[in-house]
Amino acid sequence: MLIATDIGGTFTDLVAYDPGSGAVYHAKSHTDPTDFTAGIVRCLDKSGIRVTDATEFLHGSTVAINTAIERKGARTALFVTRGTRDVYRIGRGNRPESYNLFFQRPVPFVPRHLTFEIDERTGARGEVLEPLSRQSVIDAVRAATALGAEAIAVCLLHSYANPAHEQEAAAIIEASGCPAYVSLSHEILRQYREYERISTTVINSYVGPRMSDYLGRLADILAERSFGGRTYIMQSNGGVMAPATARRQPARTMESGPVGGAIAAARLATRLGIEHAVAFDMGGTTAKAALIRGGLPEMSDSYFIGGPMSGHPVMLPVVDVIEVGAGGGGIAQVDDMGALLVGPESAGGHPGPICYGWGGTRPTVTDANAALGRLSPGSFLGGEMPLDIDAAAAALADQVGRHRQLDAPASALAVVDIAVSKMALAVRAVSVERGLDPRDCALVAFGGAGPLHACEIARDLHIPTVVIPPFPGHFSAFGMLLADIRHDFVRTIYRRLGEIDPAELRQVMAEMSAEAAARLRAEGITDSEIEYETYLDLRYAGQEFTLRTPIRARELADGDKVAVRARFDALHSARFGHVAPDEEDRKSVV
Repeated sequence: MLIATDIGGTFTDLVAYDPGSGAVYHAKSHTDPTDFTAGIVRCLDKSGIRVTDATEFLHGSTVAINTAIERKGARTALFVTRGTRDVYRIGRGNRPESYNLFFQRPVPFVPRHLTFEIDERTGARGEVLEPLSRQSVIDAVRAATALGAEAIAVCLLHSYANPAHEQEAAAIIEASGCPAYVSLSHEILRQYREYERISTTVINSYVGPRMSDYLGRLADILAERSFGGRTYIMQSNGGVMAPATARRQPARTMESGPVGGAIAAARLATRLGIEHAVAFDMGGTTAKAALIRGGLPEMSDSYFIGGPMSGHPVMLPVVDVIEVGAGGGGIAQVDDMGALLVGPESAGGHPGPICYGWGGTRPTVTDANAALGRLSPGSFLGGEMPLDIDAAAAALADQVGRHRQLDAPASALAVVDIAVSKMALAVRAVSVERGLDPRDCALVAFGGAGPLHACEIARDLHIPTVVIPPFPGHFSAFGMLLADIRHDFVRTIYRRLGEIDPAELRQVMAEMSAEAAARLRAEGITDSEIEYETYLDLRYAGQEFTLRTPIRARELADGDKVAVRARFDALHSARFGHVAPDEEDRKSVV
């Protein structure tokens, strides 16, 4: 028996599969924001399955990302190389919204008075320019402890090239008896770009204590039910990992909820013979879209917590998911200029939409669907949640209709139309902006409200095929059952492709493979079960960002740079519509 649970902003889902009989069990319950494990317990009770029969328990949640977005994480201190104290606060000089007069830079999770400088220096190629001062680390620990730090993020300059000073600092912190949760940047991300590396490490420490406590409660619940199998936690990259790894690197779980559906959509598209598809997931809080190309979800090297305009960068591999605030809980309101807005503000799981009867007072997309007769008032959540259709219609007429001279049905239809337009933009963003015509794709719609709006989105974008999978409201949990144990490792080798020594690449690959194998063995995986995939992050000289380019083992052994370069040119042409094969190339990250 395999069990998967997915905690969303409004509902918690459970799917269990018995490989012997082929039986599938499923359950759904509301999510309690004060105790995420309560929804899991209710789902286990409702499903009727025995946890003692299970060999694997897979789990994805919004605990880490909610902790960051709501800024309810640990009081965190940051240790940096002397002279780099303000790198985290300064960030990047670009202004994403050039014409927004009210643009605000992200507020750091670590204030300046909790940022401490360490005496040490390492060069960009890993050479030690100044030894680590033990006393400066001790002084920083004492100062951080005196200021009530619950977590420490250590991010020393160029530690991606040589982590020795960070390892030495960690030993000093441990020897001091400091009880704080500690994150080391080289363990989270061995890649250059100082600001993004600091931001990622800080977020890992910021959410670490709360995530560790949550995983501890989850382990206790499973132990109380005599679960004796393995537990795995969903990652943002579409794989799963052991709870011990998740406790050390919770930043890798930030987007664990949305990616499960993308994994399942990719597998379904492959079985149906669909080459390109868009996975569309509409839940209670947000709507999400991800591109499936050639049977695999598109990946990204980074993302932003809080949105790309003014969010905090996390430079870790993630399934490329675009989110918009137009989920079922998206609040509809008329602004001061008389325009009707839907989202991004959400009623969330509590108090939720008005029709739920949990105290909500502002109309939402779910209320609009209820008022239009698209939701059965007596069978919602299997009949456990009778919907108050009249209250939803009255709120729409009062808060939306009276400003626009519309009755309740017309107001509800206007809300749905705007929500569909916003969701269609997300689908365009992962198709047109990724070099694919939506007319060449299928739309795989799931989530509690995805199938309800899928055909309208498809008509808007001229998508010819819509696929509604079985149990669409549990599809993300299904995807977790299909996920592999996966870990991503990255090293920066900043060289021109034509100048790189193949022997150097092979040596780095051997080190990374050994590190990967050690972690997988610790999670119960044998060497015969391990598969490796190797990529080079390439760009043309003068470009800022890279394209992930696969490299085959024989090319790595033979030093075949011509084949790698040709593959990069082909990817660049598919992604951006142009190619420059005669341009000098540069490789930045392996």
